[in-house]
Amino acid sequence: MGPKRRRASVDPLEIANAKTDQIFVDDYLTSTAVEATPWTTTWLHPRTGQKYSLNLQRAGNLSDEDLKACFDLIAETSKGDYEASRGGWHPKKKLTEMRSPDLRYILVKDENGCLAGFTSLMPTWEEGQPVVYCYEIHLKPHLQRTGLGRLLMGFLCTVAKNIPPVDKVMLTCFLSNERGLDFYGKLGFQKDEISPVPRKLRFGKTFTPDYAILSKPISRPMLPPAVGEESGSIT
Repeated sequence: MGPKRRRASVDPLEIANAKTDQIFVDDYLTSTAVEATPWTTTWLHPRTGQKYSLNLQRAGNLSDEDLKACFDLIAETSKGDYEASRGGWHPKKKLTEMRSPDLRYILVKDENGCLAGFTSLMPTWEEGQPVVYCYEIHLKPHLQRTGLGRLLMGFLCTVAKNIPPVDKVMLTCFLSNERGLDFYGKLGFQKDEISPVPRKLRFGKTFTPDYAILSKPISRPMLPPAVGEESGSIT
């Protein structure tokens, strides 16, 4: 792993996290950048034609009902993976994490206003690296394998593209979640350099991680050099 990067005197991640939800959408999700996923507030199920709404909200702006619905969806889709992991399943600890002030949620609701999926994200520093971290992404079974998960992850990549010096999207995935690992792999995620690896402990014991830290690099189009700053020019 390379040396940690020096943070800027004015942290662009702190600036991003301080913005209101609407300004965050305007500045980081409404993008015309190459290969960016443009923000939308509606999505149609490709097989049923049912309409869903998409809405971004800071954790502190979530209603108790929406927070509970997000928690219940995590329990529905991933409780088994947590219970089988070394860390276990701890509802109070998970709820505390879900209320982290800088977390933003993208909620997916059906026409009756019922939560059908969500992702949560945060621009943050991880081991000295500026990243957009995907904390959660969960969908009801009838929305899986519809392209919605790819769309939501695309939004995270768009945010990352619009917050230099961020150059990757990062997430954690249980190794027992083979379906999730396959999904992220198809999107271009690979094990990050900070992902834990097996190691030998005292008395012949071995530590084997039950999760991986995955990341996807973010590419940005090369800007043309300023006048008088062409590559290789001498002034």
